[in-house]
Amino acid sequence: MDLFEYQARDVFEAHGVPVLDGAVAETVEEARAAAETIGAKSGGVVVVKAQVKTGGRGKAGGVKVAKSVDEAAAAAEQILGMDIKGHTVHKVMIAQGAQIAEEYYFSVLLDRANRSYLAMASKEGGMEIEQLAVERPEALARIAVDPIVGIDAAKAAEIVDAAGFDADVKDEIARVIQKLWDVYREEDATLVEVNPLVKTVDGSIIALDGKVTLDGNADFRHPAHEALEDKASADPLEAAAKEKGLNYVKLDGSVGIIGNGAGLVMSTLDVVAYAGEEFPGEPKPANFLDIGGGASAEVMANGLHIILGDPQVKSVFVNVFGGITACDAVANGIVGALKALGDEATKPLVVRLDGNNVEEGRRILAEANHPLVTIEDTMDGAARKAAELAAAN
Repeated sequence: MDLFEYQARDVFEAHGVPVLDGAVAETVEEARAAAETIGAKSGGVVVVKAQVKTGGRGKAGGVKVAKSVDEAAAAAEQILGMDIKGHTVHKVMIAQGAQIAEEYYFSVLLDRANRSYLAMASKEGGMEIEQLAVERPEALARIAVDPIVGIDAAKAAEIVDAAGFDADVKDEIARVIQKLWDVYREEDATLVEVNPLVKTVDGSIIALDGKVTLDGNADFRHPAHEALEDKASADPLEAAAKEKGLNYVKLDGSVGIIGNGAGLVMSTLDVVAYAGEEFPGEPKPANFLDIGGGASAEVMANGLHIILGDPQVKSVFVNVFGGITACDAVANGIVGALKALGDEATKPLVVRLDGNNVEEGRRILAEANHPLVTIEDTMDGAARKAAELAAAN
């Protein structure tokens, strides 16, 4: 789960990371009131920032400096409702102004390739870090972080030395880096990024902007994280799937996908995309949906209910490999699901079963003889049939 900037600021503050004052506003009136209170701490200057979970806010006009309460209110009025890369601005953050002397960059993230953590730091913050990494990779220090040890004083010193920070700020930046590691570890994050981390004219080191991604697999350890979810802008199908305990991700295609096992589903997406190239409109996968090892009638009905609720879906591909759950149980689940859904099931299903007790599973489906169900023996054949049906519909 990605956090909004104002949420990241609050998390930073809770862990002792130095931040400036800030408040979130959903209306112009709330922005005016916040600017009046917060601006008093910085000579009347505040920054009005669009709260969206995407980059490029500044270039899109979603970040404005205001030198008075009236300017802040005018900026909020302009930014609220703005579209930034497909994200509508529903909230703005009113942040305390700062006199910036230098801008830096720091992040710690999950390095999946090396099964470790990675810290990155640079003396050149405030710009697109991806651009810096490509054009001047030597300006971005990359330091591996042992998950067991983390970022202690020695590792923090190694990071600031590798980034070449000046002697007058090294110790303070190292201290802030350790606090940011506390955020990463204690909140079970997969990313903590500060861009820019600034030095103000009085020599203070401040996290001026923050990006935090939390690992949903650790939600059971953090009941408070539920309050951070942006339920208002969540995809309704993804929200409904989450309530049913389904691993579902909405995609922009017309072939609904159901499979048991993340690897099988990922392979199915690729096969469907390839097969779709043969047909008009080039049908593509409409979703990722992993129903896991249990394919009972209830689980299958829940999955089909979610997929059939997507108006973009024109056909559904059920791709199941029978393992612990045998194919006959899966077939009974499909038959039961279609019976439970009744008139809600209106789109063709292509079913491919393989593995444990596959012949019995296919017999059950054939005997049910449901008008919406087509049985295919192979994964490639089923993908092609699903794409064909989607193109025809």
